[in-house]
Amino acid sequence: MIQMNKIHIAIVAMGLMASACNKSLLDTEPHDKYTEETFWRTPEAANAALTGCYSILRNDGIYGGKGSNNATALWEETMSPNAYYKTNGMAYNSIASGQQMPSSGGIISSRYADCYGGIGRCNTFLKKVDEVPGMDEKQKKIMKGQALFLRGLYYFMIQNYYGGVPLILDPPDMNTQSKLPRNKREEVVAQVIKDLDDAAAALPLTYGASDRGRATKGAAMALKARVLLYEASPLLNPGNNAAKWAAAAAAAKAVMDQGGTGYGLFSNYRNLFLKTNENNKEVIFDVQYMFPNQGNSFDLICAQYNSNAPLLGLAQAYYMKNGLPVTDPASGYDATKPYLNRDPRLQGTITFPTDTFQGKFVDSSRFAITGYGVKKFSVYDTLAPAQAEKDLKGGQSEINFIVLRYADVLMMYAEAQNEAAGPDATVYAALNQIRDRIGMPHFAPGLSKEDMRKEIRHERRVEFAGEGLYYSDIRRWKTAETELNTEIYDFAGNVLEKRTFNPKRDYWWPIPQTEKDLNPNLEQNPGY
Repeated sequence: MIQMNKIHIAIVAMGLMASACNKSLLDTEPHDKYTEETFWRTPEAANAALTGCYSILRNDGIYGGKGSNNATALWEETMSPNAYYKTNGMAYNSIASGQQMPSSGGIISSRYADCYGGIGRCNTFLKKVDEVPGMDEKQKKIMKGQALFLRGLYYFMIQNYYGGVPLILDPPDMNTQSKLPRNKREEVVAQVIKDLDDAAAALPLTYGASDRGRATKGAAMALKARVLLYEASPLLNPGNNAAKWAAAAAAAKAVMDQGGTGYGLFSNYRNLFLKTNENNKEVIFDVQYMFPNQGNSFDLICAQYNSNAPLLGLAQAYYMKNGLPVTDPASGYDATKPYLNRDPRLQGTITFPTDTFQGKFVDSSRFAITGYGVKKFSVYDTLAPAQAEKDLKGGQSEINFIVLRYADVLMMYAEAQNEAAGPDATVYAALNQIRDRIGMPHFAPGLSKEDMRKEIRHERRVEFAGEGLYYSDIRRWKTAETELNTEIYDFAGNVLEKRTFNPKRDYWWPIPQTEKDLNPNLEQNPGY
């Protein structure tokens, strides 16, 4: 909910006596603070409230950036086999190692609280905006659509990690909401789909330059495709209902076929994630940052802290430039020159020993945790940085974090269509667009559904490495019990730690103990 200061006015006896002569003295209200009653009076106030709904996206529990030296969006990767957070900031490595508990705190508690913070603000906006005088009806409809999109995003995120949660659609009210039990997860998802459908019907395809970053019709449609893809996946669709896959494919195809969006693949994979190319045609929805108003710490994390350190398994996952895995004897892989002639996305995503980074040769001590560093979502790359970017501190970075991009829509369509109907020509066409961008060979014709499934899962891993999607991917595929029950290695093959994953428990996070202390009616997830 919009954080408004409650005003308490102490009236002394003299004031009361004066009011007997002039009752208008009691009809004053402060001009430097707001109450619930005085806030919702102008279109400008309504717009400020909507901005508050967006602002939660930058909270530590969502995509990060507000906190000191924070980069939540980049740390998401460290829960997966792709990366490692050695110091266990925000309890990310506890999750990766299967050691999370209701009392772990960190991301487990902040995600739950921040999602509800966003939901509360959206609920308040949707309830109160109709009371604002002087609102243009067309503009109000668009603003409501944005709030519905954001509420759908926050509810999608919270159910994705915790399962069913209390489904609240009214403004925050401790008297009626503080002891609510959990709704079924399916009920929450049904509301998410409704919110996104309603948002898509209300939102425009595009905005002018001054409104970049606001949710569009395409953003609502793309998020719906992601929701339906997750619902169709093995974790949530154990009976492999083909109709669920078909629904996900149709939702992604609707984005691909929607005219007027201007969506497409940006020409250069590495440059897609640079500040100079923000809001390009591939970006469907992102979290906007601007220093000094509200920056992030992505550059500091990538270049100095290395707390999203890539692992050997990720580096080995990239195919050779000829499209063959490094394990194939015909691939031409040379262990003495392991990064030569590889999928260009490797060098577009990470930096490695023998690479050049920030104008200097990279040796094995440059990124001491695993030997690897991250370039994606950072201004830093091969060349020495400009003077103004030489030593960016916490909160001084401005690169937007991309939540939804067109390549993901293509990949979602290919995965869902393959499961629903097999690897038809449309599956190949979607995937080969992504390969064309990086100059990699097309997928081999005649693949079986099972072989295509393996290729799609591999392609998702390397295409979206560093973007925080792979942890949710291996959970929804129910492969986390294999991929997170193993040792992890640095660039030289040295064991860093042994990870564990309990399939009877760890596919879901625990309800935070802080939330259960406040509301004993919240049933804990099994195994915690």
